[in-house]
Amino acid sequence: MYIAYIVLAVIVSFLLVFSGRSMLVKDKDIVETLTRLGVPSNWYTMLALLKFAGAAGLLIGIFYRPLGIAAAIGVVLFFIGAVISHLRVKDVKGVPVPFVLVLVSAAPLVLGLATL
Repeated sequence: MYIAYIVLAVIVSFLLVFSGRSMLVKDKDIVETLTRLGVPSNWYTMLALLKFAGAAGLLIGIFYRPLGIAAAIGVVLFFIGAVISHLRVKDVKGVPVPFVLVLVSAAPLVLGLATL
């Protein structure tokens, strides 16, 4: 299970860094989605930094499991917030992606707790 945790932590970290980078460079599709959700543009940097922190925490968690578990909890909560944001503006079409990310982000959490 430890190897599965490592693989998932690396994959989720990659997704978080890629997504955070897209926010920082204000990728057109990301900006359109965030605007539709009512996210102020001055939040983009903070949201990107939260994603980078989650990625770093998951990677450090490979060596120091309590930090990895805390980071995984934060990442799961982040994406639950994204699902809620889509539902709040009745953007049902936008829910599947963050919902899948909740599930994918939960995997390192479960595996991290199982290998504690």
